[in-house]
Amino acid sequence: MTLFFRLALAVTLLALSALAAPIHRPATAQTGGRAQQLAVHPSALVVEAAGGERAFSVEIAARPDERSRGLMYRKTMPADRGMLFVFEETRPVGFWMQNTSLPLDLVFISERGRIRAILPGRPFSTDLISAGEPVRFVLELNAGIAQKTGIKVGDRVRHPIIESVTRGR
Repeated sequence: MTLFFRLALAVTLLALSALAAPIHRPATAQTGGRAQQLAVHPSALVVEAAGGERAFSVEIAARPDERSRGLMYRKTMPADRGMLFVFEETRPVGFWMQNTSLPLDLVFISERGRIRAILPGRPFSTDLISAGEPVRFVLELNAGIAQKTGIKVGDRVRHPIIESVTRGR
């Protein structure tokens, strides 16, 4: 690979990562290294998988500060629990796992409620995790839950917050 090509690739990746606006950022003095606990939404999030519906209790991270902290500093999360990241608009998003000790499945969801990608999140990694296309929602689950429950790309995801966006289209 030529030096010019490497530099061009580095600049392109840097520009893309800036557009993606990484979600999990290093903790600031304000977080004090403590895990955030968001309220569990009263309605279950349901994934319509080939083997049947899969329901999860979810915390909703809708504000920028909530999305920035995500599941940082969590030591455990029940298998039937997740965190749904809600964005104001459909756009490229990127995550990293700095200060996150839980291995995760990151489920990228379109504004129409369809799963566009399922990617692994490695604990403490600062590698960018992105679907490579604009999405409106991201669901974080414990690692391996998507495969174990048969959740795949293309499956439909239902939740009142997702459906409010879908109906508005």
